[in-house]
This record gives sequence, C-alpha cells and structure tokens, in this order.
Amino acid sequence: MVEEIVRRWWNGAWGRLARRDVWLVRQTTWQVVARAGDTETGKVLRWTYDSPGEAEAMVDRLLRAESTGRWREQHGGPPPDRSGPTDGGSSS
Repeated sequence: MVEEIVRRWWNGAWGRLARRDVWLVRQTTWQVVARAGDTETGKVLRWTYDSPGEAEAMVDRLLRAESTGRWREQHGGPPPDRSGPTDGGSSS
C-alpha cells in the first residue's frame, strides 16, 4: 500500500515523556496518526476518515489539546512507526 505524508507537526519538545508528533497521512482513505513519546516507547493512536475535511478536523483537535512545547509543522521525514499500539477505533 502506498501512503503519502501530507503534513506533519512536532511540539518541539525532546524526551520520551514530553515529545508529541502528529501526521496527516493519505492512503485510500485519510488517516490521522498521533504519537505520545519517542519512537521506541511512544504510544501510537490512529483514526481513519473518508474525507480530508474530517481528518483535518481531528488534526486541529489534537493540536488544540494541552501539550508541552509549541507545535510547528515539519516537512518530509519518515512515516510513523506501524508497529506501535493503536486505539482500534475508526471514525468512518
């Protein structure tokens, strides 16, 4: 399956407890991926949507949530780790 990272944000905080990452990923559907912590021990949550508007609304919600640091958009970079746990939910 081909996936495209449309946009990416990072809260600017280093460390496994404070770091937050959010990706807007496009596949056949739109998927929002959020990770709390570092790449090795962080918890990964995923939500799937049928439209980009629904996915972007979830990204906006995640970026408004209380967090350490200041969100800044990133460009490029590897996709989120697929081996992490998921929330098991879908909004589609």
